[in-house]
Parts: sequence; structure tokens; C-alpha cells
Amino acid sequence: MADHVLYLFGSAAPPVFDIAEVVERAQADGWDVCLGLTPTAALWLADNLPALEALTGHPVRSRYKLPGQPDAWPPASAVLLAPATFNTINSWALGITTSFTVGCAAEAIGKGIPLVAMPCVNAAFLKHPQFDRSVTDLRGAGVEMLLGEGGFVPNLPGRGDPKAYPWERALAAVLRTRPTPAG
Repeated sequence: MADHVLYLFGSAAPPVFDIAEVVERAQADGWDVCLGLTPTAALWLADNLPALEALTGHPVRSRYKLPGQPDAWPPASAVLLAPATFNTINSWALGITTSFTVGCAAEAIGKGIPLVAMPCVNAAFLKHPQFDRSVTDLRGAGVEMLLGEGGFVPNLPGRGDPKAYPWERALAAVLRTRPTPAG
């Protein structure tokens, strides 16, 4: 098991179909990856969940545990929320924690766990007034939000290319959260 535990949370946006490759890349960077999915993303990946659990060595979670159940994951060193949909970003900023992934990310703010998020929204969503407020609020809470230059650049509605989602930028940002070894 790695010394550094990454909670990788994915929302239901097309780049989530590449999550196994992202897990492998994070593991190659020395992360012990725990994968959490929004309920819709878990539904999209239902056929792949056993393989994802085998890959990570942890249960893939999309629901809160029941009271009294032990936590199946080790404590997080960092959280990466990507792809993060319009709904996920706004719910997180507003503290609406009906989904496990959003609840964990919201709690991570208070625990001081490094957080990186990369949205996956089209340019039409940027025009909604709540989205800008949510991004601003999350940045103000210490979340590194990879939106725009150097992160995810929204496309016109219907013109996105899921394979062009810049996972490498998200992985590089979360890797920067790890403390450098003393010496």
C-alpha cells in the first residue's frame, strides 16, 4: 500500500469512462487510489465496477456507509474530483451533500485535505450565474479549481471530445499537493 492515499471522485460526464486508465496513472505516481463515483457515474460504469475494485484494491463507493459500519478506505492524503459536472460543482459549493462524493469533498475542506477539482461542463453552463459563484466559493475555500487556461477549457454544447479531457493536468496538480521528502 502506498504512503499517499488519493480519493479520486468522478461525476457522470463522458471522461469518466477513462477512469481505469486514470487510476493506473495515479498508481504509477505512487498513489493508493480509492475510487468514488456519483450515483449516475456508478450506473454508467456498473459493468466495470468489479474490475475497478480489483484495480484499486478498495471498494468503489457511490453511497454513504451505514451508521456503525467501519470505513472501508484509508484516510485521504488528497482528493481529486474530476470530471466534475455542473451539478457536482454547485452542490459542493452550496453544501448539498446528498451524494457520497460531494459529501466527502465538502468534509475534506474542513479537514484541510488538499483538494483539486477539474470541471467538465460546456460553455453554456458558464453563463449560469450560480456556476461562477460556486467556482469562486470553492477556490476561496482552498480548492484548486482547474478551469480555463491550464485546466479544462469548456467547449460549445455538443462539441466536446471526451478523449481531449486533460487528465494529465489534474494528475499533475494533485501530485503537487504531496509533501516533498525532507533531506
